[in-house]
Amino acid sequence: MKFFYPPFPGLLLWIIIPMCAHSQQANPATNVKFGKGLSILAPDSSLFLKTSFRFQTLFVTAGDINSPTPWQSSAAVRRARLKFDGWAVNPNFVYKVELALSNQDLKSTSDFAQSGGAPKIILDAVVKWKFHKKFELWAGQTKLPGNRERVVSSQKLQFVDRSSVNSIFNIDRDMGLQLRGKFKSGTAVIRPIVALSMGEGRNMAINNIGGLNYTGRLEYLPLGDFSGKGDYYDSDLKREPTPKLMLGASYNFNKGASRQKQAGSFLMDAEGHYLINDLQTVFVDAIFKYRGFSLAAEYADKKCVLPHGVNHEAVKDKMIDAGGKSYHTGTGFNIQAGYLFKNNWEVAGRYTTVTPDWEMSFTGAEEYTLGLSRYIAGHNLKVQTDISLIDKENKEQHGLRYRLQFEVAL
Repeated sequence: MKFFYPPFPGLLLWIIIPMCAHSQQANPATNVKFGKGLSILAPDSSLFLKTSFRFQTLFVTAGDINSPTPWQSSAAVRRARLKFDGWAVNPNFVYKVELALSNQDLKSTSDFAQSGGAPKIILDAVVKWKFHKKFELWAGQTKLPGNRERVVSSQKLQFVDRSSVNSIFNIDRDMGLQLRGKFKSGTAVIRPIVALSMGEGRNMAINNIGGLNYTGRLEYLPLGDFSGKGDYYDSDLKREPTPKLMLGASYNFNKGASRQKQAGSFLMDAEGHYLINDLQTVFVDAIFKYRGFSLAAEYADKKCVLPHGVNHEAVKDKMIDAGGKSYHTGTGFNIQAGYLFKNNWEVAGRYTTVTPDWEMSFTGAEEYTLGLSRYIAGHNLKVQTDISLIDKENKEQHGLRYRLQFEVAL
């Protein structure tokens, strides 16, 4: 079966907007503002639609300090995203659709067959129903409530990209249900979240391979809410007048996992059968902001659930696929801090370490990063650059990487 995709998903705008306009007797109310996209409100207030577009252009050069091998350089559109969100019928029924346009977002070489042989265009397609003043039910495909670094949008990062703790251990996007609550106790805020999902990531076109995926998260904000949801973006752009703190912990159990990680390669034996093992992941993270200073830290621990007293070597044939790959399991820690000056320049530093729990998982490393950012219009228009020293575990490699990125969000 072949799938058809429009040559450019932005064409959907030229279909949706006229339909919204001509389906009403009166013209809809529209609003356009940089960084906020294009907003349309139906005359009878039965529909609110906001659409926006953003992209990142990235330059990278990297190499080994101790090697005569020439350094490698690249330039690319790192991300390009088209987003639609708003509400239908009334503001208690919120929807979000986010589409990926860049090659790096669409690449699907590791799971081409599992995604129906089609590019993975859809990032988010989720409905959010606020059925109670303290609860929301989400249904569809979106990010699971895992580590905070992953939940923060790639548009709103403090560095050019997320850390290797996130890239190795995150639980990413999945299809399913999420129940989210919010409670207040004095000035403190408590946010519990539970999720039930399929466990194989986004845009799957085959039946469920293993079991289901169970996720729970609890967030505690002892000093109250951050200004403008400031715990969901990096840097203290609001320059919090009083200290703000978020403490969070997540637990994920993926029954019958068949991928290296939620968005990694599928693991298959020489006969073409999926490897199936149970994975559990624990995240603990924190965010602090005050008067331009920001601090974020997180710890990750992912492992295969093996019978008591059994180690990886004893079940090697069930842990390694035909290509020699295994699950990304081990521990990781990331901490970063930055200070935003009043002229909207920011300096930041980051330390990251990742350690595999056995030699087939991944190569352990320590990474030291220094970043510089200029926020011209917040995270909607900014220039970011960073330089990293990367020490590989058990290898005489000392990698140096420089990155420069421009972000534009219309």
